[in-house]
Amino acid sequence: MEPKGFSKLAMAGDSCSPAAVPAVTNISTYCFAELSDLKALRAELQALCKDEQLKGTILLSTEGINLFVAGAAESIDHLLARLRNVHGLKNLTPKISLSDEQPFNRMLVRLKKEIISFGVEAVRPANYTSPKIAPAELKRWLDEGRPVTLLDTRNDYEVRLGTFHGAIVPDIQTFRQFPEAVRKLPDALKKQPVVMFCTGGIRCEKAGPFMELEGYESIYQLDGGILKYFEECGGAHYSGECFVFDQRVGVDPALRETATAVCFACQAPLDAEDQADPRTVLGKSCPYCYVSEPERMAQTIAARHAALRQITQPLPGSFPQENRRPIHIPAACDRMPLLDALDELLPMASREQWVEKIHAGRFISYGGALRGLDHVVRAGERILQLFPEEVEPDVSPDVEILHEDDSILLVKKPAPLPMHASGRFHRNTLQFFLNQIYGPKCPRSVHRLDANTSGLVLFARTRRLCSELQQQHENGRLEKRYLARIHGHPEAEFFTHCAAISKETSPLGSREIDDAAGLISRTDFSVIQRMADGTSWIEAILHSGRTHQIRLHLWDLGIPIVGDPTYLTDRKLGDTQTLLPSAPPMHLHAWKLGFDHPRSGERMSFTNIPNFADLPAAIAESR
Repeated sequence: MEPKGFSKLAMAGDSCSPAAVPAVTNISTYCFAELSDLKALRAELQALCKDEQLKGTILLSTEGINLFVAGAAESIDHLLARLRNVHGLKNLTPKISLSDEQPFNRMLVRLKKEIISFGVEAVRPANYTSPKIAPAELKRWLDEGRPVTLLDTRNDYEVRLGTFHGAIVPDIQTFRQFPEAVRKLPDALKKQPVVMFCTGGIRCEKAGPFMELEGYESIYQLDGGILKYFEECGGAHYSGECFVFDQRVGVDPALRETATAVCFACQAPLDAEDQADPRTVLGKSCPYCYVSEPERMAQTIAARHAALRQITQPLPGSFPQENRRPIHIPAACDRMPLLDALDELLPMASREQWVEKIHAGRFISYGGALRGLDHVVRAGERILQLFPEEVEPDVSPDVEILHEDDSILLVKKPAPLPMHASGRFHRNTLQFFLNQIYGPKCPRSVHRLDANTSGLVLFARTRRLCSELQQQHENGRLEKRYLARIHGHPEAEFFTHCAAISKETSPLGSREIDDAAGLISRTDFSVIQRMADGTSWIEAILHSGRTHQIRLHLWDLGIPIVGDPTYLTDRKLGDTQTLLPSAPPMHLHAWKLGFDHPRSGERMSFTNIPNFADLPAAIAESR
């Protein structure tokens, strides 16, 4: 084989004027020989090549040498003279070609276990190789119609360009797979003459002895490989061209470069039809490695799910660990004492509780200094609240990625699972899980679901895209529909509730109906099916996005959601916020989501059916 990157190749010995003689001499050769003291030889060859300004690759092994080197003719002669002084390499005879430019970027001298990877230690070409058959002799056998089996030892992508008529072609991607492929051949071949061939002969040096070890009685190697056959016999009994390992990719039986190209991504040879295929994209793909967008997404999502399983088994919050949560000081709190700012920003705790936490050293700046009662906050400041080591409550880890592209991420959130850090949850949250597999460019949630609510959640890949999608939420282009099972049978098929919802939470985290000072909200409901047990399945459409909006509106109407631990029947409130995974689920699921893609503008719609029991047939059958 010859080195990649040749420019304007000319074979040594071609007639040309002195001014036109290429400046770079290229050599390629291999030799099986028992070599020793390889580290010292490697160091010596590295120094010699550096001094002679040679570039390329030399592979050294205890079984021999394989090299591709280019440079000035005199420097090449010095290298060959040194190599021929090595025991076993006296008759080293390279193939020589010329080029206008240096085809290599650097010089590498490497120690390898094998100069051609095969993996069968019993095969030692330095000691024994199978009998060789000259190209002209093989042609004569084929002309006469002798009973001979031709065996191609090359990889599948090489064979794609051409091979001998009727040759057996093992389906292998690497030469290391050849032994197993041979063991699958019919036993009857062991008694017949077999002529094996490759590009230039090096692989057959190992393939032949191996087949003899496997019981083949009449094995021959095509001397010099396909290229030598082309040189002496042309294209007789051969179809197509020959793949070569240099910039030419393929040569025809006259050893002329063909129009065949090679795929940058997978190195597959590409004929004219392949190059015209729309799946061929320069530098990216070809028909043999092209992956459609749905296939690519499926592969990506499968990898994400594997990463999620690794992160959540066990749950990250199942081990005690100190946690830190940032508090961002807004302009409205500028120059407030720390206690007043905490009371304003985090009203779920009393002033007495904040005083106790401040005295306990639970607040520090990002620089690490402790913040006490006398600290005055400034707008834009970030303070860290410290939480002592503790084990977090269990959550459901069954997060599913349903769609992913460079702009958005659509996730099916299980329940119970909080979306963000709050209360006793720091690491057992959806955002923490996603940050571990998408960081440092962490996705940003466009909207939220309660910890006990399952279903579709949309994330944006950047802050700007998140803002654009949230704008769709405000102008009604982002459509959210929920499926719920409620206690009772509503009188109307369609109904709307517009009760305002309080801005603040109770100490337990619940909200209240506050028509006087609450936030305006609206939810449309439609009945899907009334059940015999006194419950009903309904669909809810949000026109605003208040915390607990659907749950609170249904509770206010006297038809709360089945399984809701906070908003109970008979207008009662529970003392539980987040359910345990072992508890009966809250029957609220974000099942439909529609929006305009932030980059393409395409309208996108998704539906996800929950795993609740006793779903109405019309819903369950749409899975």
